[in-house]
Order: sequence, then structure tokens, then C-alpha cells
Amino acid sequence: MTEFLHINTLTEVFKIMEMPSPKHPLIAVVDFSKSPFTKSVPQVKVVCDFYQISFKSDKNGFLKYGRETYDYQEGSMVYLEPGQVVEYDTNNDDHITSGWSLFFHADLIRTFPLGKTIKEYGFFNYQSNEALHISEKEKQIVESIIHKIEIELDSNLDDFSEELIVSNIELLLNYSKRFYNRQFITRKRFNKNTIAQFSNMLEDYFEKEFQKELGIPTVQYFANKLNFSPNYLSDLIRKGTDKSILEHIHYHVIELAKNKLLNSNNSISEIAFELGFEYSQYFSRLFKNKVGKTPLEYRRLN
Repeated sequence: MTEFLHINTLTEVFKIMEMPSPKHPLIAVVDFSKSPFTKSVPQVKVVCDFYQISFKSDKNGFLKYGRETYDYQEGSMVYLEPGQVVEYDTNNDDHITSGWSLFFHADLIRTFPLGKTIKEYGFFNYQSNEALHISEKEKQIVESIIHKIEIELDSNLDDFSEELIVSNIELLLNYSKRFYNRQFITRKRFNKNTIAQFSNMLEDYFEKEFQKELGIPTVQYFANKLNFSPNYLSDLIRKGTDKSILEHIHYHVIELAKNKLLNSNNSISEIAFELGFEYSQYFSRLFKNKVGKTPLEYRRLN
């Protein structure tokens, strides 16, 4: 039976790892190769109240990283935000003997600009099988930043310590964003297939009139069908088409609406219902926003 473990503080993490208390209550770096922790970890689902960035050599992976043949082989990085559930796979004996994790609490960054912008780093909501797979050069860049954070934590804390630490976290996140962008490019062939699947599913949704029962399709709907997290699929589609999933959905709905407005005598309310809108005013508002005219104005002018 899978256990469920809720970890509130970094001190709890260090107790589990059988390590001395962290040097800072809101941030810590754990190098698993230097950890005295040797116990076998039970199969457990973990929820933490802080951010976690972890690196693991792919050959010793303890999470299901989802690496493909066209990904780099040097290692994988996983990003977790507070409240996310992660399930550890203990089939590998080396699951906790290599790699590292950076833990930091939201309170550390709350008074810095990063506290407001961290939600823009969508990879914190990716699934573990949507991990970032990095090259040797990228690994060196990442580890140099982690080393700078460790230096600050090992030094006597002063008025500049947290500012420098947070700056390095932000630098790490910006490099991560760049590396994920590179990964979308190197996975171009695979992504094209996914984009084609999404496009076919969008057309099929309206051809089979699912919208009459389920309403306008959501990002979550396509993510579930294609086995991606909503954030990862959104970034993949945007990278490959320059449009978000929502923009694709809206474009498709507006094109269908135009056809219905010009080729039927149905009322605006009837057309709105046929397209999956619960309220006709929502349809009219979207139509005017995208076309520049209300549905009735468009019908009269054409």
C-alpha cells in the first residue's frame, strides 16, 4: 500500500535524510552522494510545502523521467512547486545515492520580484515524465549556479546573502526556460505529431458535436487525451504554432460561428448553444473580441 507523506519544513526533510538541520530555514541544497541516508525508501507519495528542483543522472533515475531517444543523456531535471504530489519509484537500488535537490520556501522569495514572477515558469507544473534532459555543457552551467548558492549558505549570512541567493535561483530558472526551449526544438519531429493529433482532435470534437454535452473544449481535455500536463502541452503547441491551445480553440469556434451566421437562419442564442456556450452573451463577447463586430453586425454586413 502506498503511503502518503506531507512535509511542511526543510527541517523535516533533513530529519528524514538523517542529516543535521539545514543552515538556512528557508533554503537548502542536498547532495545525495554525500548524504549519510542509506535506508530503503518505502513506496510513498510525497507532498512538500516548498519548491524543489532536482537533478538526477538518467542511469540512476528514481523518478520516471520519460526520456526519448533524441534527448540528451547526461541527466534530467524535475521541478516541483508547493503542494504537488510526487511518487517515488524504488525499483532502483541507486535511487538516492546520486544527484542533488534544491529546496526553497515561498517565503524566501516573497519580498523579491521573483515572488511575483515565479508563476510564469510553467515547468513547475509539468509532470515528472516531462522532465528537462540536459547536455554536459548545460549540466555544468546548472551545477555552477548551485555551487554559488552553496557558497552563500556556507558563508556568514549578511544583508546581501538572501538577495544573492534569490538572484541565483532566478538565474537557474531562466537557464531552465532556455534549456526547455531547446528541448522543444530537438523534439521537433515528435512535437509535430503531437500538434497534428491535437488539430485532428479539435476538429473531431466539433464534428461529433461533443460541445453540446461537454461545452467548449478545455486545455485540460486535450492534455488528458494526449497524456501531457496542461502546461507542457500548452508550451509545446505554442512553440510549434505560435498560438496557444486556447487561441486555436477560439479560432476554430469563430470560424464555425461565421459559417453558421451566414448559412443558417438560426438566432444568435441558438448558434451559441450549438457551439457549446452556456450563455449567448459569452459567445457574443468572444466573437466581438476576435472579429471586431457582434455576431448580429457580422451577419447584417455580410
